[in-house]
Amino acid sequence: MKEIVITTEDHRMRAAVLEEGRLAEVLDDSGRESRLAGNIYKGKVSNIVTGIQAAFIDIGLEKNAFLYAGDIVNPEYVQVQNVPGSPVPPIESLLKEGQEVIVQVTREAVGNKGARVTTNLSLPGRFVVLLPGNRGYLGISRKITDETERERLNQLAQNLSIENAGLIVRTMAEGVAEKELADDIEKILEINQTLTERIKSKSGKGLIYSSSDPLSRLLRETIDEEVTRIITDDGEMAELLRTKLREVRCSVSGKIWTDFKGNLFERYHIGDEILKALKPKVPLESGGYLVIEQTEALTAIDVNSGKYTGESSLQHTLQSLNMEAASEISRQIRLRNLSGIIIVDFIDMEQNEDWNQLLEMLEKSFKQDKVKCKVVGRTRLGLVEVTRKKEGQTLAARNTEKCRECGGKGWHERRMN
Repeated sequence: MKEIVITTEDHRMRAAVLEEGRLAEVLDDSGRESRLAGNIYKGKVSNIVTGIQAAFIDIGLEKNAFLYAGDIVNPEYVQVQNVPGSPVPPIESLLKEGQEVIVQVTREAVGNKGARVTTNLSLPGRFVVLLPGNRGYLGISRKITDETERERLNQLAQNLSIENAGLIVRTMAEGVAEKELADDIEKILEINQTLTERIKSKSGKGLIYSSSDPLSRLLRETIDEEVTRIITDDGEMAELLRTKLREVRCSVSGKIWTDFKGNLFERYHIGDEILKALKPKVPLESGGYLVIEQTEALTAIDVNSGKYTGESSLQHTLQSLNMEAASEISRQIRLRNLSGIIIVDFIDMEQNEDWNQLLEMLEKSFKQDKVKCKVVGRTRLGLVEVTRKKEGQTLAARNTEKCRECGGKGWHERRMN
């Protein structure tokens, strides 16, 4: 069962995704969300560093964006003739200091590093992604595994192909009719036309296009046929959602309810769940627990048995605890919006078969996550390595501040006499 709770109290939209009654994801439009991935900017080349074959682009943010030579692949927006897959020309032959460029953020800023950008633009819709300038390119989501369906979508996409643009068919397109795909493409083409006009009219650096607001992300990434109910405390929001979902023929348009009986986040205990997700220790139902610690380089997750003793053999006890932990780890990673390299220290098991089942369970759990995740496997030290694409700020960054007393260490120093 998948429910979405939406509140617009204090003129701020917040949405919580509940799966089987448990909080799985939180979206909000606060300034701290600062989700940059997907945003398109007009910028100016600040400086070129030949030693790393990259340029730093001033796009109007606090830190300059990083543009690698290999990411300059769209001659429609930057006057270069670089073909993807071919040897990358020297950066100084592609860009000049002071040159204006149109770029799109592909990776969020991390720590002291600015956002990474590309000149190869993409515009996401609900069912497809439009690639302006990538004439003839056609891709189908790898998550669509049925070969008959892949072939059907491939044929539909070819029939609907656009001059001077490529297409990627998204996972959500599985099972949709040709008219739905066509309507989605038409909407994105309208956005592309608006983008082209803004590029021409925009003077100076700054944001040109963004689709990262919570409502757009909800409609594009989160609301699917698996949603059983949407509850909101805003009548206008409810009607807007019904209209948008009817346009894409989504049956969820008939499952939207309004509730004006008070603070929805309080009544559904979402605030309490957020507070729990800000703590390093996560209890498991069996009596075991996880410890989640974030550093700038990676996130470490430790699985502990705690009070769990099992009911049969030691081997079964360890496997059962690890399987429970794997399911909870995938939820916590998504809820906390953790990204980058994630190292998991499961309780050690002797049988390779048990490890294989555990990794399969972990991969299956990550399929609910719309953000790209990959279970890399076990390291030589027996740790499990996971990677997840960075999109937006972590839950902690959006809901906490560094302690002024301890400087964010979490410890007070003892007075030295």
